[in-house]
Amino acid sequence: MANDDYYATLGVDKKAPTDAIKKAYRKLALKYHPDKNPGDKKAEEKFKEITEAYAVLSDPEKRKQYDQFGKAGFEQRFSQEDIYRNFDVGDIFRDFGFGTEDIFSHLFGGGGRTRATGFGGGARPRPVKGQDYVMRLNIPLRQAALGGERRIDYRHEGGAEQLQVRIPAGIEAGQKLRVQGKGGKSPSGGPPGDLFLEIDIDPDPVFERNGNDLLAKVKVPFSGVCLGTSIDVPTLDGSKRVKVPAGMASGGKIRLKGFGIPGRSGKGKGDLFAIIEVEIPRNLDEKQQELVKKLQEAGL
Repeated sequence: MANDDYYATLGVDKKAPTDAIKKAYRKLALKYHPDKNPGDKKAEEKFKEITEAYAVLSDPEKRKQYDQFGKAGFEQRFSQEDIYRNFDVGDIFRDFGFGTEDIFSHLFGGGGRTRATGFGGGARPRPVKGQDYVMRLNIPLRQAALGGERRIDYRHEGGAEQLQVRIPAGIEAGQKLRVQGKGGKSPSGGPPGDLFLEIDIDPDPVFERNGNDLLAKVKVPFSGVCLGTSIDVPTLDGSKRVKVPAGMASGGKIRLKGFGIPGRSGKGKGDLFAIIEVEIPRNLDEKQQELVKKLQEAGL
């Protein structure tokens, strides 16, 4: 069974520097390389696992994404093609005296090419994975914050179906959700490609998002900011009554800790900031005008 942790696959600590990761991979690659283990399927699978782990952990940006989202979240955002893009281990294999031509065609079915001579010289076609598809998915801000199930209509290759997709809480615009096996068909009997849903978040009439924090404008009467008052602030879970201190200026913020958007992997929540907007009355009745004149005479 494949290890679910790339660090454990290579036998390194999560804080290991790049040099230590490369050293660990070199050692394991020498042990499990197909040229060292001709016909050994278990060794070939192990070599595939350690190469995938090294492809991710040796790339600073991919490693950052893996550390942030974990393997399951990482696989939702990166296809196998993404993982091996710009990845080159030719220098390592040349040091061993191994051939490297078409290594990924042999191990991962890339491009539909034949088995490389560096892996024993036999010519054996490998099934090619189908094409990955990308589809934009618009969701409301509240669903992006709270997560939930989303049903989508999906049309591809002349067919149509409905897919039920789980939206993780706290997802951000631009992130991708992976739906395995819903891409294009393989031209050679291999596995189908995957569908990647690129998230776009619709504007919300109440909230504005800033990272994991939420901003909400709240109107307060002029007398309320002068004397202090209590107001209802909208939150994702309903309204909450909060106090406005006397003398608060328009544009001031009141922080509601933990009422923002859940952090990644459900860890912690952002805050909600109520932005005060002072209501200035446009039409005053006679009594109100007299009161305002008295305030004016008092220097207010």
